[in-house]
Order: sequence, then C-alpha cells, then structure tokens
Amino acid sequence: MSGHSKWANIKHKKAKMDAQKGKIYTRFSKLIIVAVREGGPDPNSNSRLRDVIEKAREANMPNDNIIRAIKRGSGELGGGSYEEIMYEGYGPGGVAILVDATTDNRNRTAGEIRHLFDKYGGNLGEAGCVAWMFEKKGVILVEKKDGIDVDDVMMQAIDSGADDVEETEDSIAITTSVDKFEAVKNGLKEANIDVYSAEISFVPKTTISVSEADGERLEKLLDALEDHDDVQNVYSNYAS
Repeated sequence: MSGHSKWANIKHKKAKMDAQKGKIYTRFSKLIIVAVREGGPDPNSNSRLRDVIEKAREANMPNDNIIRAIKRGSGELGGGSYEEIMYEGYGPGGVAILVDATTDNRNRTAGEIRHLFDKYGGNLGEAGCVAWMFEKKGVILVEKKDGIDVDDVMMQAIDSGADDVEETEDSIAITTSVDKFEAVKNGLKEANIDVYSAEISFVPKTTISVSEADGERLEKLLDALEDHDDVQNVYSNYAS
C-alpha cells in the first residue's frame, strides 16, 4: 500500500475492492445487517444504512443481494449475528494499525488476526494502544482529471463545511468532521463535482516512514489483513 501520501492508501484499497466483487458483496451484506440491527430497515431514517447501500450500489452489488441483507438484519430471514470489533496493533517498523472487522465469531477472528500480525512481524495489542494516534474523519477524494478546476473544488468543499483540503499529485483530498461529512459530500455532488471516494475513516494524526525491508513486510501484512473475510477496513500511519 505504498504511495506518495496517506491518501494513496485509500485509492489502492478502492481499486482492490473493485477487483474482488464477490468478496466485497459479502462484506457489504455484513455491514447492511449490522446497520439494520442498529438503526432499523428504513434507509430514509437510518443514515448509516443509507450510506452503506449507496456504496454497495456504487460497487454494482445486485439489488436482490441488498434486499436480502436488509431482511436478514430485520429478522425476516435467518442470518448470522454479527458484531463490529476494532483490533489494534503494530506492524514492522512500529507502524500503528487499526483493523475494522465484522464477525459472527469473535474468538475465531481474533485468533486469525493475531496469527497474521505474528506471521508478518507485527504485534496485536490491547484496545486503545494505537487508536489515540488517529482521528475519525470524513474523507472525500476527487480525482484531478480534464475539466476539473481545483480551485472551484476547494472553494465548494470549504463552503460546504470541510475542515481541510489537500491537493496531491492526482487527487484532491477533502477531510471533514463526521457531522459535516454528508453536507460536504452532497454539496460537491450538487455542484456536479464527481466524487471518486467518500467514507468515514480513521486518519492518522502523523505518518511515519520505515526501512525498505520493514516496508516489504508491512505491505504483506496490510494486504493479508485486507484480504481476510471478516475485515472491512485497515488503517495505518504508514507513509512510504
């Protein structure tokens, strides 16, 4: 997951997700089930469910799959009892890692995640050991392509309530508070600005670099964690 900035990790993850449709549909199904059980089956009154459904549709998840997951979450159909767990630990070179998982078997998932950390030179830690190094933020990426006026995008984002706007080599990265995330995202869409990616993320307060050897092991660890069936997101403060 190397790149010139922390935002490259998000683009890498989205490209990888696009190439693994079957597995992604299963992950979205779990998220829909959890969202329904927490806030009900109506996306109009359940903002989390609405956001998950929107992302699922962007990934071309069939509508029948979405409806089936909603019914499982509401109890109309049988389904696993999922819970969300955040694992925390360190990778090679002391890189802080957060692993966001959704599982129906806490003990199994914990053992498998611990095994991956151990296998690639990391250490799974206790709750709270690295979470303080991250901030929960809305992150919106707009690709820099023909027809995009960077200044207009930045002004629209700021006017809609964004906390910060950062221009990278090929993207405009917009960060927001969790409360302002929907307003900024909708403001960009209303201005006909094509949003490449929009999600609530854990953004590292600072990033660290590691040696080439540690970097190779770290990328193997991050890839292995992302490939785990129960893992929804992996966050780190790694900057190559």
